[in-house]
Amino acid sequence: MHLNPYGEYAVTLAADLANHPPDSTGDLVDRCVDAGIVVDFPVTDDDLADVLAMLDRWASIADTTSDEARAEQVNLMLTKASAYPRLTNHAGDGWHLHYRDDQQSLAGVLEALFSVGTALHLVGRGMHRLGRCALEECTAIYADTSRNGRQRYCSPKCANRDAVRRHRAR
Repeated sequence: MHLNPYGEYAVTLAADLANHPPDSTGDLVDRCVDAGIVVDFPVTDDDLADVLAMLDRWASIADTTSDEARAEQVNLMLTKASAYPRLTNHAGDGWHLHYRDDQQSLAGVLEALFSVGTALHLVGRGMHRLGRCALEECTAIYADTSRNGRQRYCSPKCANRDAVRRHRAR
């Protein structure tokens, strides 16, 4: 089975931004550029507030455990944010697909990217492969990109902490 990296990169960036929200527009832009997003359009301070609100909506997808409810939430996000796929070479770095209209704000670009990326991740890897860390005191979101699809923790640190706790309880 071929796994589409578009889903993996988008969903891991969404989880990172949701877990560690940017504190300024500059921080948001820097993190997007570091993730490989070409920001070749104007960015305003309104983008930060819009992205933070969108990340709250996206986080609710991770909190949903029913496949049907999760699909409904992703479909709502797709309806709002995405457009028909189109080929583009806007940055001169090769042809690729965009699932958004041109001339969108950074918030609009990220919402399209995260909605399509989340959809591709869930249908390509499994509807259960997005969630919150199983460690009781951790609320971080993870996108399960493991081979076996059994990730329950956001990091090895949390998994080890929980394993030690279970071991000591015995």
